[in-house]
Amino acid sequence: MTAEVGVFGGSGFYTFLDDVTEVSLDTPYGPPAAPVTLGTAAGRRVAFLPRHGRHHELLPHKIDYRANLWAMRELGVSRVIGPCAAGSLQPGVRPGEFVVCDQLVDRTWGRADTFYEGPEPHHVSYADPYCPELSAVAVAAAETAGITVHPAGTVVVIQGPRFSTRAESRWYRAQGWQVINMTQYPEAYLARELGLCYAGIALITDYDTGVEDDPAAVPVTQAEVFEFFKSNVDRVRTLLFDLIAALPEKRECRCAESLGPLPH
Repeated sequence: MTAEVGVFGGSGFYTFLDDVTEVSLDTPYGPPAAPVTLGTAAGRRVAFLPRHGRHHELLPHKIDYRANLWAMRELGVSRVIGPCAAGSLQPGVRPGEFVVCDQLVDRTWGRADTFYEGPEPHHVSYADPYCPELSAVAVAAAETAGITVHPAGTVVVIQGPRFSTRAESRWYRAQGWQVINMTQYPEAYLARELGLCYAGIALITDYDTGVEDDPAAVPVTQAEVFEFFKSNVDRVRTLLFDLIAALPEKRECRCAESLGPLPH
């Protein structure tokens, strides 16, 4: 069984397609976060995997991102869509809106973030972290569906599981970054190492640590983030279906050029 498109589910997004076949896989890095479900959307074969596990049992710093991405590749996936819950760092990026990320800043540590561990060197260019072709289709699909979408934005990826301090959040905002998240790295980078297209689609659930100029604002909680994403999951599904339906048959980007001699 194979698939062309892969979708990772984030917080509150644990199922996608209805008529599916479940596949349990093993990889050189262990099993992925959950069995992969295979189905069809808009005539395309789609593989869906909740990155945190079926019951959100895997915290962001405990996810085996290598196993998740390898499982997608093993199924034949060439394009990966990574919707995720995220906080806003800027007043103009509001809860309920979407951001299709085009840049990434890694502030994680200790995560296994490469398939290439030697002895042969393989250095991958990551100047542009996201597939421009897949991201453009995502933006167009959101606009067609009447969804408020920011066509570009920088996501800073923090280690988690804790949220930011106010000082950290002010620092990130001062850099001009738009989005904060805990899972885009190394997920997006590992896709690039495997030569897969990857689009990061952030659903904004909150303002990070509260709105600083509003004295009544309080920092967001995990329960609020999860509930917000859950209440908006139908909008995420609609966007994904429209995106998949609009995908061109052939990839014209350069993402596949990053693939080197794989270690397994």
